[in-house]
Amino acid sequence: MEIKEKLISKAIITTYLQDLLNYLESDVAIVGAGPSGLTAAYYLAKAGIKTVIFERRSNPGGGMWAGGIMFNHVVFQEEAKPILEELDIRHTLYQPGYYTADSVEAVTTLTMKAIRAGAKIFNLVTVEDVMVREERVTGLVLNWTPVKMAKLLVDPIAVEAKYVIDGTGHDAEVVSILQKKNKVKLPTASGEIEWEGSMWAERAERDTVDKTCEVYPGLFVAGLSSNAVFGSHRMGPIFGGMLLSGKKAADMIKDRL
Repeated sequence: MEIKEKLISKAIITTYLQDLLNYLESDVAIVGAGPSGLTAAYYLAKAGIKTVIFERRSNPGGGMWAGGIMFNHVVFQEEAKPILEELDIRHTLYQPGYYTADSVEAVTTLTMKAIRAGAKIFNLVTVEDVMVREERVTGLVLNWTPVKMAKLLVDPIAVEAKYVIDGTGHDAEVVSILQKKNKVKLPTASGEIEWEGSMWAERAERDTVDKTCEVYPGLFVAGLSSNAVFGSHRMGPIFGGMLLSGKKAADMIKDRL
């Protein structure tokens, strides 16, 4: 068979543009393909909800890849075990209530399960703004990550979504953009982002799930974005709360849809 470079290029451009056009409008747009975002995408897509993830890096997975201090193993607590089993993430009992898993396997399995369920991931895409209509988030404004890194003056494009999930982690980037540009009041003690405190795994894992919610009409927080917005703590390389938070966000949105 003769291989033609032009056909290779055409195949990539054509199929990518078809995907992009298809996801200019979706039911749920998730920003950040970390463990909470991937889990939310899996449960939403599994329910037949049109779901897209925009990830600024080339690889999904967030901070899970490197485990703790680059030891590529992570810990999950007992409450997350049903999700591990459903997603077929292999895990080992370390001692009662604590399970370990290979972080690379966990990330790749989460990613595959979300995609196979029907979610679409666009990587190397950065969210630079949100669309707000009549006091509700209705979509996202996107640009290529390299454009933002190079600080080029390139106009973005916009996509619409019925709901948006901020799964960007410590920086709570989507909520931060919304607050700075629109001066909105959030359901926190100060009405603004409270930002994270120092590590306290037990409280952080609890709050990650408890604080997963709709912080502004059309905009949910999940994972570490929840902790950042509501001023809880960071938890380090234990990830059960991230999976549980993603599932909770998906369940809340499914009820609304």
